[in-house]
Amino acid sequence: MSNTKTIKSALISVFHKDGLKPLVEKLNQQNVTIYSTGGTEKFIKDLGIDVVPVEDVTSYPSILGGRVKTLHPKVFGGILNRQDNQSDATQLKEYNIPQIDLVIVDLYPFEKTVASGASEQDIIEKIDIGGISLIRAAAKNFKDTVIVSSMEQYDAFLNIISENNGATTLSDRKKFAAKAFNISSHYDTAIFNYFNADHEEAALKISETNGTVLRYGENPHQKGYFFGNLEAMFDKLHGKELSYNNLLDVDAAVNLMNEFTGEAPTFAILKHNNACGFAQRASIKQAYIDALAGDPVSAFGGILIANTEIDAATAEEIHKLFCEVVIAPSFSTDALEILKGKRNRVLLVQKSIELSETTVRTCLNGMLVQDKDSKTDALEDLSYATNNKPSESELEDLLFASKICKHTKSNTIVLVKDKQLCASGTGQTSRVDALRQSIEKAASFKFDLNGAVMASDAFFPFPDCVEIAGNAGIKSVIQPGGSIKDQLSIDYCNEHNISMVLTGTRHFKH
Repeated sequence: MSNTKTIKSALISVFHKDGLKPLVEKLNQQNVTIYSTGGTEKFIKDLGIDVVPVEDVTSYPSILGGRVKTLHPKVFGGILNRQDNQSDATQLKEYNIPQIDLVIVDLYPFEKTVASGASEQDIIEKIDIGGISLIRAAAKNFKDTVIVSSMEQYDAFLNIISENNGATTLSDRKKFAAKAFNISSHYDTAIFNYFNADHEEAALKISETNGTVLRYGENPHQKGYFFGNLEAMFDKLHGKELSYNNLLDVDAAVNLMNEFTGEAPTFAILKHNNACGFAQRASIKQAYIDALAGDPVSAFGGILIANTEIDAATAEEIHKLFCEVVIAPSFSTDALEILKGKRNRVLLVQKSIELSETTVRTCLNGMLVQDKDSKTDALEDLSYATNNKPSESELEDLLFASKICKHTKSNTIVLVKDKQLCASGTGQTSRVDALRQSIEKAASFKFDLNGAVMASDAFFPFPDCVEIAGNAGIKSVIQPGGSIKDQLSIDYCNEHNISMVLTGTRHFKH
């Protein structure tokens, strides 16, 4: 039989009727017999188009409050029969089963119902049974049947039947089948994840239907994709498309700045997922200037983020720097015009949205999943390990440094003074190397570390770090503690008038 098939009959039963009218009208013009149920049947009748109720085919009414409408052999036989199989054709004739060439059906809005905070009973009622069965049946039999499984597909399908006088090719039908199984598998994943919210079943099911092809991956020879809805996260006001590396840096920037939501004006500059500049000041302009002072070399080509509106005065300063992306809750009109002066510079307005509470990454021949590090060290978490206690301003700097440290690649040491990042040692194989890197970097940008504080993402196994830090002028230290040799570091601090607080929480970031 030919791969091209002309549609002569259609079953239409949809929840969303937006955009359905022109499709139904075209099918009617092409003399297609239309079968339908419930609200869709009424919708079609109201258009003045003949429609055959499914009940007339099955000789069985819709029952159980509409829970059972299309689940019947005369419906599924019409969809699943193999037209090149003589036995199937004989049985269709024997049982008076109509051939169904086209199925247009969508699914109850399960995810939207869950997101709305509806009751469990309302959520359960939005688990589609008939629709999902029809989608799978029609998609399975794509050689003979075409499935249109969402209103987003109406226009494309209407173009096909308009241009080909109601006919579809095998290639057309297979493409629509792939879309259908994408929808059905995503739907089942959402339902499973709802029922497995407490993760009692150690199973990982991730489904994301919004995919974007990136220019390339981490390097030009690698393919790259982003799966997710960036429009729900940002309003993009200007600039080129975000790259794979941009997205990783933007993710790091957002997670870091979320630690400072609602606080005084705070500005961060990131490069390769780590903060190279960070400051909190009375104005966002001064916060930017002091963040940039932390490392004006690394800031070139960086990702910038603020926790408050960027005004014109700040924009004038930013505009002097080549940077890839600028993120803020808002931009003043004048600031926007200034920053648009660079054609490719990406400007993003960050929206308020809940981020995932888990992290997922590939590992060996599987995947690693963990809870996100949502613990932020706070004043009440601290225990005072040394005789000398940090002053109030030192405590503020210690907690400030701890937040930055949490979002910096391990092994890391972060040096802060007066709520300004002086330097950090990032991604080093030893904590001593990370400390030395940070001290050398601070010195290269003329920072005076006398009176500065130090944060470490993990404990000190030996007192060498506090000794090196003390010699550089560090006066207070925040670290998790937990080493069997903690006392050696504490003793050194006591002997050299350095205060130390312990958080009890390690913040490795690999």
